[in-house]
Amino acid sequence: MDAHALRRQGWTISAIARHLGRDRKTIRADLNGDQVPGQRRQSPDAFVPLLQYCRQRLADDPHLWASTLFDAVRDLGHEGGYSTFRSCRGEGP
Repeated sequence: MDAHALRRQGWTISAIARHLGRDRKTIRADLNGDQVPGQRRQSPDAFVPLLQYCRQRLADDPHLWASTLFDAVRDLGHEGGYSTFRSCRGEGP
């Protein structure tokens, strides 16, 4: 039985949470339509704003070392790690 059906039967949010083994805030968000049950929120990709910059730098110099480009994007505020940055092989948009 889902949270909506239990709520229609008059169950409290706390009782629904205990019954389903979920947190009260999760049940409340589900009932309010703030989130979809079973789906995690998608956090925005912090690298997207730097993607065009990287593409342009690589277009200007196709032999640019990954470490040099990484240093440049770190200076622009990217907080990701080098191993993740280096493993990106141009997939995506």
